[in-house]
Amino acid sequence: MTTTTLSYRLGKPDWERRYPVLIGETVVGAVFRWHRDWLTLTSEGEHNIGRPEKGRRGVDQAAEHLVAEYAAGRITTMSLEAVTAAVPVLVEPIPLLHPRMPESPRNHDTARRVMLALCSHRWKPYTGFPGTDNPWWQECELCGWQGPRYWSHQRVRKGQQPSTHRHPGGCVGHEKVRELIAAYGN
Repeated sequence: MTTTTLSYRLGKPDWERRYPVLIGETVVGAVFRWHRDWLTLTSEGEHNIGRPEKGRRGVDQAAEHLVAEYAAGRITTMSLEAVTAAVPVLVEPIPLLHPRMPESPRNHDTARRVMLALCSHRWKPYTGFPGTDNPWWQECELCGWQGPRYWSHQRVRKGQQPSTHRHPGGCVGHEKVRELIAAYGN
């Protein structure tokens, strides 16, 4: 059996942007981006396959790699639940770094600064800092909304505070956000 005989499709991504890879209705794993690299989640665990070739979409390259592994018999099928990220449950104390983040002085310093900034803007993280461009489950302390946020969308830019638009579905209103969050200088 070769990969040319196996057509696949990508399922709906979960909140961590993991795309299930299906052959027919059979789940053979999932693919997702972590920083600039693409990873596969299979019956054999998580594997980093690196960055996509120039001009190729990473999701396609990762999915084709996963299908080739399945065709070669190196991985087995999985359930959709096994490849889908569950919504995190708040367990305190919250770790400083996400488990995939390398332990380094720079990552620790960045994570500490980010956690302080989140606190000042009234966000509660449910996991450790995953880096700037990875989804991060958070709770809005103003209205209770929960969902994935990206630090790259929340941080202060060029000396300006983040937008008062906090998340999909609305919040408490722009004026109330400015009133309730001291970082906006009111």
